Amino acid sequence: MRSHTLEVLGLEVSFKAEADPRRIERARALLEERCARLSRHGKPLSKEKLLTFLALSLADDVLLLQDERGEYTKRMQKLLANMETLTE
Repeated sequence: MRSHTLEVLGLEVSFKAEADPRRIERARALLEERCARLSRHGKPLSKEKLLTFLALSLADDVLLLQDERGEYTKRMQKLLANMETLTE
């Protein structure tokens, strides 16, 4: 496993992961971009609140994508079932 050290919002984080370093960098950039967007709106927030809002936003994105994937899976299963009945 590779060791990684990142700085996000001025906080240094070290961890080990099998992930591709480019993907880790993309994740860091996404965090920085979302944090910048959140901090531009309204009054200044503490890092804790900013990171909490960021975590909630990313969790919401994950839930939406899971719902979408579930809908796509249902549609694919229905299409496959229709194809099977057509070939019988």
